[in-house]
Amino acid sequence: MGAKLGNNRGRKRHQAMAEINVTPFVDVMLVLLIVFMVTAPLLTAGIPVDLPESKAQSLIEDNSAPVEVTLTVDGIFIGESAVSEKRLIPLLNAMTKGKDDRRIYLRADKSLDYGRVMKILGAINSGGFQKVALISIGQ
Repeated sequence: MGAKLGNNRGRKRHQAMAEINVTPFVDVMLVLLIVFMVTAPLLTAGIPVDLPESKAQSLIEDNSAPVEVTLTVDGIFIGESAVSEKRLIPLLNAMTKGKDDRRIYLRADKSLDYGRVMKILGAINSGGFQKVALISIGQ
């Protein structure tokens, strides 16, 4: 029973590899990462706006979802719903349920008059909203 074969003198026996091969897992994860990186920009608001470029830093997100107000040549939109300038502040108050610390993102087409954008920004601010951010395309 204790006898050894002559061939195996001084050699180790081959054992089954007990490690998991993670290469296929990493490949799948990288493909999924690329898919999400390509599709994520397509998941933004549905109103097409030609945003200006900016070198500003990105905003730090808080827990509550921001309200997006979009200004285009065609008018003012909250999300994808068109609103009049007179109804903008009452609708924002209704959507935020009186929480004036809720973040509001203002997206404006770069072809719009600066005065028009500032008028809407001022109206939102005078409506009691202190966290208003302008959205632009990063470089």
